[in-house]
Amino acid sequence: MALSKTERKYRIRKRIRKVSSGTAERPRLSVFRSNSEIYVQVIDDRKGETLAAASSRDKDLGKAKGTKTEVSALVGKAIAEKCIKAGIEKVAFDRGGNLYHGRVKALAEGAREAGLKF
Repeated sequence: MALSKTERKYRIRKRIRKVSSGTAERPRLSVFRSNSEIYVQVIDDRKGETLAAASSRDKDLGKAKGTKTEVSALVGKAIAEKCIKAGIEKVAFDRGGNLYHGRVKALAEGAREAGLKF
């Protein structure tokens, strides 16, 4: 029997988490995509703490106009700026079970343009 979209997403998410974990040298850039917003965190899994976070609901991005994909690119640039300010240049990208397409891809490309390496 075929899996539903959400079951497939959670199965992929568990598979990614088994292999990938964030360290102090190379933290994990975790993406969560809801129907209307996009959230991203930079996480050190060994300490269990969030080093930086950004979302489409942030006050500095709150009035950003455009499509959801364009706003996702702005969120990617915002997280890259916060990471570079915190001294983080390399991250491990965790797409959270989402396909690397659309808003997730725009976020990743925005972060790369702003200087983040993954």
